Amino acid sequence: MRVLVVEDDPAIRRSLAQTLREAGYAVDLAADAEEGLRVFEIEPEDLAVLDVRLPGMPGGGIELCRRIRELSPEVPILMLTAIDSADAKVRGLDAGADDYLTKPFHIEELLARVRALLRRAPRARAEAVAVGSLRLEPASRSVIRLGRRIELTAKEYAVLDYLMRNAGEIVSTSDLINHAWDSNYDGYSNVVQTYIRYLRRKLAIHGEPDPITTFRGSGYTIDADA
Repeated sequence: MRVLVVEDDPAIRRSLAQTLREAGYAVDLAADAEEGLRVFEIEPEDLAVLDVRLPGMPGGGIELCRRIRELSPEVPILMLTAIDSADAKVRGLDAGADDYLTKPFHIEELLARVRALLRRAPRARAEAVAVGSLRLEPASRSVIRLGRRIELTAKEYAVLDYLMRNAGEIVSTSDLINHAWDSNYDGYSNVVQTYIRYLRRKLAIHGEPDPITTFRGSGYTIDADA
């Protein structure tokens, strides 16, 4: 899943990016409100983390929150503020924020808030997807094949989720990169092939066909008839 972080403090921005990436999220970064809006208009973000006090736009993070909410009524928005006041929180919530976190905060709390917001998002509440012997359940982020629950990392899950939601179609490497990796990804590396190999290994069941088919030079597909 992709998370947009808009924070003007370079140290906090780097820390948030590192924390979220280590947790398996693709992270897009912006240093001011105008840049944040521009990134949001380009990238299919699953969640936005916005500082309240942002340069680049009258009204700062509050106005950015309002503009994002106009563009996407459903995307979860978490506001960060150094001001623990009811008035600041009310303005943010009125602008469309879903939750608030006051600085300084513990990284564990940030990640818990992010997980909670993503669980409540419409995409997270989507119905289970079944393709052949594979079943993906978004509510619990679990994958089952022939009754066997398969443990996947967050990145492995993101890749499989995209393949299964596009079952029967050839999904290109660039499509997977755009879905599961952030803008800092080095497109010349073989990270996609590596994660496909990880998935094949974890999904393998003796006597059963490989559910993932590679089309050399084109991409990958999952087919119910595999």
